[in-house]
Amino acid sequence: MTREIKNLKQFSNVAERFEGAHLLCPGCAHSIIVREVLNATEAPLLLGTSTGCLEVSTAVYPYTSWNVPWIHIGFENGSTAVAGAEAMYKALLRKGRYKGEKPKFVAFGGDGSTYDIGFQWISGCFERGHDITYICLDNEVYANTGGQRSGSTPLGSSTSTSPAGRVSYGKKEKKKDILSIMAAHGAPYVAQVAPNKWKDMNKKIKKAIDTDGPTFINAMSACTTEWKFNSDKTIEVSDLAVDSLVFPLFEIINGVELNITYRPKNIVSVRDYLAAQGRFKHLFKPENEHIIEQLQKDVDSRWEYLQRREEARV
Repeated sequence: MTREIKNLKQFSNVAERFEGAHLLCPGCAHSIIVREVLNATEAPLLLGTSTGCLEVSTAVYPYTSWNVPWIHIGFENGSTAVAGAEAMYKALLRKGRYKGEKPKFVAFGGDGSTYDIGFQWISGCFERGHDITYICLDNEVYANTGGQRSGSTPLGSSTSTSPAGRVSYGKKEKKKDILSIMAAHGAPYVAQVAPNKWKDMNKKIKKAIDTDGPTFINAMSACTTEWKFNSDKTIEVSDLAVDSLVFPLFEIINGVELNITYRPKNIVSVRDYLAAQGRFKHLFKPENEHIIEQLQKDVDSRWEYLQRREEARV
């Protein structure tokens, strides 16, 4: 059963299933997103977490921040951990050995374990039709292992493995379109969310958890450490991300029906979004300005495409 959350004050009075005593960086958006997921439902939860910032910062043996059943196996297989638990639940139910309320099975992974290392595992879970919700905490970099580029890292970003310098403007490749890829699996529900638009996020998370079958949420999670902004600017940077349309908020139902769920009243430029983060500061040199122009063109083209998809419903 989902929980109706109408305002932030109500959120503050909800019993916590994710404790604040963890080691995530100040300003990290991961904890905001996780708390919202756990508070979106009153049903029993079983969670799986791939290796990443969330896992290493919330389960420092012998301590844990989790007040729900929680599984960690490896970097690549948070999805299959909960898929295995979901299969066990079905077997126990079929044999009459499970009498309690149906649990919700949720997996968390960073962009490295989602876009890259763990993709085949997630794809397999979706192809088999497991009744799970997979949530990618998308901070666009391997943040817990040294800041290496991932398949989610945007064009032009400077990382430890795509450093900007005299001969390079940073990452040469565009960010992978993970939401379209997951929708192409025929998933009944996929969506993008951002922590600054918490009502939109809460609605989509509840829809994902309550939908039968494999569902996918891509959650923008601004990283103060690797994006290089002050820890008190997380929500401000997140606002710039969605208002510039760099990270548009939309959902796709049954792989076909696309709905844009947030349209900025005042669209800001991609330049403003980039300027708020140290990982893009080199793009403002004259020799790299063309990358900013390319990023703006890409964002404009993507937004036009999403609007056409919404209008056509194809």
